[in-house]
Amino acid sequence: MQQRLPPLLSTQILFAHRGASAYAPENTLDAFSLALKLGVNGLESDIWVTRDGVLVLDHDGVVKSRFRTTPIVELDRSALPAHIPSLEQMLQHCGTQYQLSLDVKDAAVFKTIEQTVANIDESMLERLWLCHPRCELLIDQRTYVSKSKLVDSTRLAKIKEGPERRAATLAANGIDAFNMHFSDWNGGLVALFHRFNIVSFGWDMQHEAIIENGIRMGLDGVFSDWPDRMVEVVSKQN
Repeated sequence: MQQRLPPLLSTQILFAHRGASAYAPENTLDAFSLALKLGVNGLESDIWVTRDGVLVLDHDGVVKSRFRTTPIVELDRSALPAHIPSLEQMLQHCGTQYQLSLDVKDAAVFKTIEQTVANIDESMLERLWLCHPRCELLIDQRTYVSKSKLVDSTRLAKIKEGPERRAATLAANGIDAFNMHFSDWNGGLVALFHRFNIVSFGWDMQHEAIIENGIRMGLDGVFSDWPDRMVEVVSKQN
């Protein structure tokens, strides 16, 4: 069994991936609110912008009809299906007393996301994690995103310079966190990123044994479709 290692954060974050997507339609208000009722302290989604500038939560970023598939960016908010919520709707429906991780699909809207959240509850910016797979883009955005956390989200095989140099680069440029698939992590890598004061997240952690291993190796946040499994694992370890 993995030795229990300390996380960097005082409280490890349990992110419900696309809400309680194991139990409700993903990225819907019902899925987000159910996840919070099941006890998690974090929500996750993907964020897109419509043609008329509204930030919305959806995974694929397209609207499918019988005859065609249309990117969300080519549609006004009013043309989207009712089940796709805006970021503002989600915050008004679920409140703001949790951690929020957003995979940003349009690099132009980092600052708009921060402004939207601040208009509802400025204190939530400290609990807002904005993820993107391009480290260089995140470094550029650090100038414009003042209070939210920025997260380098990638795979170990894509880090050509090696994890130690990547951790040093993130730390030197004010990037807050590093996110990888659970299978890329081990206790040594978590400790490496923690040495550079980089928060470490693991995603796709669906089974209890995988969640338990991630928590024990000191990951600061885990992502799962199963909110209740995450809560149960953490309650057993505390």
